[in-house]
Amino acid sequence: MALEIERKYLLQQSLDELLQNNQIKIISEVIIEQTYLAIDEHQEIRVRKITSLGEQTTSYTQTFKKGNGLVREEVEYEISDAIYEQLVKPFGYIPLTKKRITAHALDKTVEIDVYDQLQMTVLEVEFDSVEAAQSFVEPDWFGQDISDAWQYSNKQVWKQLQLPRP
Repeated sequence: MALEIERKYLLQQSLDELLQNNQIKIISEVIIEQTYLAIDEHQEIRVRKITSLGEQTTSYTQTFKKGNGLVREEVEYEISDAIYEQLVKPFGYIPLTKKRITAHALDKTVEIDVYDQLQMTVLEVEFDSVEAAQSFVEPDWFGQDISDAWQYSNKQVWKQLQLPRP
């Protein structure tokens, strides 16, 4: 199982500001529809429909993650659109949708997720080691470090979408 080592930040500046100030340079943009099939305190299985805005292509993935916070085990692989539909349709879940912008910032590749169903933008930075992640000094414009804040996790936000609305 591969390890995912990442830090997450609650981005407060708009993308327009970041672009105007040359703080980021966009590499690519995709739309992600994300649905969880199984969740417990330490594990999750999710599927994604990923539509590339530049190439107008769509791919589908299934991911298993174990752990919380800075370091998690992760197995991800591509699935067909038919398998994706079979996994998602029967339950009628509301997918978590977001625009993911992959960009250069500083000397790093970052991913910026702009969520559709709530007012939240999250910047993620992946690292090769725990030591690199812990020694990383982020610029102020990254915002609050939410790497260990469970209420900002995708699975927690997705669960809130499934609650009945009055």
